[in-house]
Amino acid sequence: MKKIVAVTACPTGIAHTFMAAEKLEEAAKKLGIEIKVETNGSAGAENVLSSREIEEAECVIVAADTKVEMDRFNGKHVIQTSVSSAIHKAEDLINRAINQNAPVYTGKGNNTQGVTSNTSVIGTIYKHLMNGVSNMIPFVVAGGILIALAFVFDYKNAGAGNFGWGNDFSIFLGDTGKAALGFMLPILAAFIAYSISDRPGLVVGFVGGYLAGQGGSGFLGAIIAGFAAGYIIVLLKYVFSSLPKSLDGIKPILLYPLIGVAGIAGVMILVNYFMEPINSGLANWLNEIDGSHAIILGLLLGGMMAVDMGGPINKTAYLFGTATVSMTVDGELVSVSSQIMAAVMAGGMVPPLGIALATTLFPNLFTKQEREAGKVNYVMGISFITEGAIPFAAARPLKVLPSIIIGSAVAGALSMWFKVSTPAPHGGLFVIPVMDGWYMYIVALAIGTVVTAALLRLILPIKIFNK
Repeated sequence: MKKIVAVTACPTGIAHTFMAAEKLEEAAKKLGIEIKVETNGSAGAENVLSSREIEEAECVIVAADTKVEMDRFNGKHVIQTSVSSAIHKAEDLINRAINQNAPVYTGKGNNTQGVTSNTSVIGTIYKHLMNGVSNMIPFVVAGGILIALAFVFDYKNAGAGNFGWGNDFSIFLGDTGKAALGFMLPILAAFIAYSISDRPGLVVGFVGGYLAGQGGSGFLGAIIAGFAAGYIIVLLKYVFSSLPKSLDGIKPILLYPLIGVAGIAGVMILVNYFMEPINSGLANWLNEIDGSHAIILGLLLGGMMAVDMGGPINKTAYLFGTATVSMTVDGELVSVSSQIMAAVMAGGMVPPLGIALATTLFPNLFTKQEREAGKVNYVMGISFITEGAIPFAAARPLKVLPSIIIGSAVAGALSMWFKVSTPAPHGGLFVIPVMDGWYMYIVALAIGTVVTAALLRLILPIKIFNK
């Protein structure tokens, strides 16, 4: 029996990673191929490939939208593709792998058979960016929730000028949360740089992200800093490649960090000069947005979360929401920053919840397998794991997608209308205790969920499935 191995990894490491692994395993079983899939999820690598397993494999499939360790695959036929490709085209990938229709990986950005990678320039940029975002999210989640808890434990001072910092415990929680949020931009830039240039890029990216925060260019500046830092190190590696082997030890310890940090500092002077007015303008615009404009923004962002469920459009909306969480004007948080994040989260929760409700209320619209999956979608929905809706949308995209997009847009718009806010960019209903206006948030979610289920009932053909 032929053997292949695979690695799956998505930016958040929650759903797509494991869905891709499952699809590859199902396709391999169908074709009579032995496969082992390593998953690089949010909790780290699981089912890790051994050197012997890699050696015995006919081919390696790397389905990843974020950075994975590639050096171990030197000399092997490697198919590099996206996670979504593994989910939707698993059988094609398995066939390519067993026929060794893939380049031989050399670790130098080229291959020995002239077969080019499927990764486009835009795909590469997206991959580097998502590596930064995925490593940044835990800092934002922890920081946001801790700051919210500071207000919860200082309820006696509600309305006072020092609300949130009125007792020692609240001060401890608030200061710790602010410290965690303070690492948001440095971590974002550092891991973008790491994705581009490996470990030497970390320190340069970290400094660049810090300078972006201090210089006022904010989230956009940190993204530029991450890419600049990564490619500064790539350039330095090329420049120093002709140095004697005996000097290899001082490159990562002295030359790369010293010259790289000096270089990124110079770059950030220009970046901050040009980007600070743009960042300030965006913050001021968001600070003044209200009424119908806020509702339209919630409608747009909520709908975007359901368009491709974990894809680039979904991630763009989520990235925008995350970027606003710590956005300030004159040292004060933007008034709608946490409201935008709440609307984005609502838009991401509705697709699985709406489908789950539809499978419960209208079982004759779905197969037995879909009805079983619908039960799981209740859990995925309240956990803000949008990807639970993907199998349903993939099976009948022209009918399912409009239903979930409209439902998500409604939930996002209502969330903004009700002025619900959340300091946490993830967690779904589990972060309700730290939400402001959580009861109206449940109303917004319920209405969006019912709208999705009702539209599915109207659009999908009634047919009783026995399988």
